[in-house]
Amino acid sequence: MHTPTPLSRLRASVRALGLAVATPTEGGTPPLARAASPWLRRLPYVVAFGFVATLLPVTVTVLVGDYELNGAIAGALATAQTVPLLLAVARPLQAWWIVITADVVGALFLLGADGVAGRPWPWTPMIVVGYLALMVAVGLREPRRTLLGVWLTTGAAGFVYELVRPDRSDGIQLLLFVLSGAVLLLAASLRERGDAQRRLVEQETISEAERARRTLLEERARIARELHDVVAHHMSVITVQADSAPYRIEGLPEAAREEFSTIAASARESLAEMRRLLAVLRSEGAEGERAPQPGLERVQQLVEATVRAGVPAELSMPAGLGPVPPAVDLSAYRIVQEALANVVRHAPGAPTRVSVSADDGRLTVLVVNGPSEEGGSPLETSGTGHGLVGMRERVRLTGGTLDTGPLPGGGFRVAARLPLALAPAPEEPA
Repeated sequence: MHTPTPLSRLRASVRALGLAVATPTEGGTPPLARAASPWLRRLPYVVAFGFVATLLPVTVTVLVGDYELNGAIAGALATAQTVPLLLAVARPLQAWWIVITADVVGALFLLGADGVAGRPWPWTPMIVVGYLALMVAVGLREPRRTLLGVWLTTGAAGFVYELVRPDRSDGIQLLLFVLSGAVLLLAASLRERGDAQRRLVEQETISEAERARRTLLEERARIARELHDVVAHHMSVITVQADSAPYRIEGLPEAAREEFSTIAASARESLAEMRRLLAVLRSEGAEGERAPQPGLERVQQLVEATVRAGVPAELSMPAGLGPVPPAVDLSAYRIVQEALANVVRHAPGAPTRVSVSADDGRLTVLVVNGPSEEGGSPLETSGTGHGLVGMRERVRLTGGTLDTGPLPGGGFRVAARLPLALAPAPEEPA
């Protein structure tokens, strides 16, 4: 097995650093981009503009007045050394390449300037200030390997000039090397701390969602057990008693036999729906029931059952409604079912009218009852309100609208408008 030599490991490390410095992260959101306040979102650009507006004229003035550099060259160097700070808000590594190149070229021009003697070289004080501001932007965006490459490149540039003209050097290159390293380290620490906090929040959110999902599954299982142990048992008893009553009780009139038969059929139907519900509740990955669901064709049966319960109800529904989406068909049936059940419970004996019609691409379901003969109200405090909540949820899922409320003269009104052409469900974000 080939063992890499220290020289080969050094070359690999240098190549990795060079690749990291040459490959900036993708241009992303600038700092504070997710802040709620628009002023905070603009703050990084305001700060960068403030540095540029301050350093640009000062750099030109110092290069021309103190270093006695040509005005055109001084203006070009000052622009290249300061204006990229605006780019650094969103793309700091690209801005660094421009600035470090301008700083190195500027040091070459200053070698031939008349006023460089006794003044800081190869970096001017304005370069140090702007460069440290740039290091903050780089440290907040780039990974550690890139920051190491930037820092070593900064030191290497100053060291080369130290070798070229040691008599001109006054230690400013060492100062910039140390300060830039400290700023990069501090900015990287702040960024990593923020990343750790964001990951912690995300993990807590995921954990909370998992806890909520587990609670939901436990609740579904509990409801399934209770329905099976209580409701399903009693419905089975009702079915058996209604079926066997004509054989156990002698001398029943024909009307009573038909009534018992209707009770048994309704109980069997309710029991079948209960079993389908139990199958969904007990299955974590259930995607829906495969058995046929009730629809508008069975609304007439609901009205007849309501009449037998002592509520004078009438139905108005055209013979041909045209094609109705299954979800709308089931939702309309459930809305009528719940509305009539509310009338039976809270307004016994109240005259009730059920109307189903289709126009303008929408299905309108209207259930209106008058005042109760016994003075009851569909808004009485003994109710749980889950029926109206269920109606609203069904209407919302189909993209329709629901209007419910008491009538001025007494009674209650339930009006739902459901679209006959369902829009496709929006895709989940990736």
